[in-house]
This record gives sequence, C-alpha cells and structure tokens, in this order.
Amino acid sequence: MTKINLFLIFLLFMNTSDALIFNFTKESNIASWKIVDDGVMGGRSQGSFSINEEGNAVFEGIVSLDNYGGFSSVRHLLSEKDISKYTKVLMRVKGDGKKYQFRIKEKRRDYYSYITTFQTTTEWQTLTLEMNQMYPAFRGRTLSMDNLTPNKIEEIAILIGNKKAEKFRLEIDAISLQ
Repeated sequence: MTKINLFLIFLLFMNTSDALIFNFTKESNIASWKIVDDGVMGGRSQGSFSINEEGNAVFEGIVSLDNYGGFSSVRHLLSEKDISKYTKVLMRVKGDGKKYQFRIKEKRRDYYSYITTFQTTTEWQTLTLEMNQMYPAFRGRTLSMDNLTPNKIEEIAILIGNKKAEKFRLEIDAISLQ
C-alpha cells in the first residue's frame, strides 16, 4: 500500500478531513513552509526543506553553535484553523534518533509558541502529541501562562536545538489532528 493510501485510510477512520494539516506528496506545494535558522540572531546553522523522491518532506541541515547559534526550524503558516474539537497532533515521521520540538502559535503575531518535544527513531513512527501538554515559551524560556487549550492555530513549526553542533534529518509524511 502506498503512503498516500495509508494516510487516506487513517483519515477515513477518523471520519473527518478537516483534521488534516498537511499530507506531503511528490506534488506538494511547500511554498508556505519557511526555514528560520539562528541566523536571525547571528548564528550559523543551516536548514533546508524539500520533497524527496518518495513524496515525503525532508527537513535537514546542520546546527552550529558558532556566534551563539544553536537552532534550525521550519514553519508553516496556515489560514486561521479552528482546532477546538481536537486534543492531539498526529505526525508520521522518520528521524535520525534526535530530539525535536513541535510548536504551535495560535496567532502568527504572538511572540511565544506552545511547545512539546518528541524523540525520533530511524524507523517510521506515528507520534501522538497531546496539545494540553504543550507549554508556552519564548526564546528558550518557559512563560508563566497556562498550557495550550486548543482553540485555533495560524502557525506550526518543527525545531531542532539540542545545545550541540550536529547534522539532522527528519522525514515527514503527514501532520493531522485528532
């Protein structure tokens, strides 16, 4: 079975298509996905985002600690999306054994994000991220605010910043809500 068929079966099982945030295919337009590296503050990390031959998104690059750097991220801007009937984010990924962050912004203008971390393996895995466990943070500092109460989102992001210089590679098949 192809990856597209597996994910469509998953969506049918959920009985809703509005749960889908992004299903990557060879034909995916990824123009709304933007790399934001530590270069915004003088760092030297370099990330890239592309679609591979299998039709998966690939977020890869090098994290550098030079010039007080240390992170690379990819962000996806959405039209305002009501998520009030969902409690989880599901991601089908294949990683490199490293830890990443998944981030949500309710409004893209917010200075903070709601964050959770996930550990990857070198095999395909479907991760279930509980939104009520996502805490608010800004520039690596946890804020004195409540955890995410799912309501709406305008931006999602994936970030790597493990306080060490390292290469990274994360394949993403799909991201959805449950």
